[in-house]
Amino acid sequence: MSSSTIENESETFELGETTVHRLGFGAMRLCGEEIIGPPTDEEAALEVLQRAVDCGVDFIDTADSYGPGVSERLIGEAIGDREDVLVATKAGLLRNREGEWIAHGKPAYIRNQVLTSLDRLRTDSIDLYQFHRPDPDTPFEDSVQTFAELKDDGLVEQVGLSNVSVEQLEIAREHVEVATVQNRYNLGDRSNRAVLEACAEHDIGFMPWAPINGADLDTHGDLLDDIAADHDASRRQVAVAWLLERSDVILPIPGTSDLAHLEANVAASQLSLADGEVQRLTEAER
Repeated sequence: MSSSTIENESETFELGETTVHRLGFGAMRLCGEEIIGPPTDEEAALEVLQRAVDCGVDFIDTADSYGPGVSERLIGEAIGDREDVLVATKAGLLRNREGEWIAHGKPAYIRNQVLTSLDRLRTDSIDLYQFHRPDPDTPFEDSVQTFAELKDDGLVEQVGLSNVSVEQLEIAREHVEVATVQNRYNLGDRSNRAVLEACAEHDIGFMPWAPINGADLDTHGDLLDDIAADHDASRRQVAVAWLLERSDVILPIPGTSDLAHLEANVAASQLSLADGEVQRLTEAER
């Protein structure tokens, strides 16, 4: 398939008053090694972002901890505050030079971070602001209430969660309308199935992180290869196509810093799996 024919053909999902294609783009991999510092070639990273939008990707996910700050800055430089692209970012994790991800959900910290994200993304209001991970040292409700207040103040349009349980999702919904949940989920790792089902019940977008993790794909490699061969596709493309079929609320956000990988991921939205193939993949529990 030539690059000129690559177009995001995934179905759409309503996030508040905004309609987006369900296949989005995760911008974590645009940073340096271990997601620390800038990429070796910033121009190439900017080109990937621009190409994603050109292919019809109108939903981009990032976080202030990616870099930290690098991914948001690149998005701001590449696309700015476009009305036709919804940019989601996250707060709640600290980084250090050792590459650790340290939960930090104190209200004062979140209020500070939203200002830095607004500046790097070159916008007056964040389309979707997500709590990156519950902090064991901060009451969960205090963190969530801060996100609710940011929405009331107009700094945030919508609020999302990440790495939460069903119980935490229900607690959050008592304080604010939850637009999305971002938890790990893919063909080889279904540990967050209960959270996905809760999202489907309440029409909340479910953003699976690590949607096409290589190690998880290897779990069902033979099955993926068998189906991929019938579609002249790759394992990764079949895995993405399955996620799009798995539930109407799933919003896959495969990420990459490589143009060819980006186009292959977007092309997966054009892959039409037969009902029997979807069933085989769905039933292939670890």
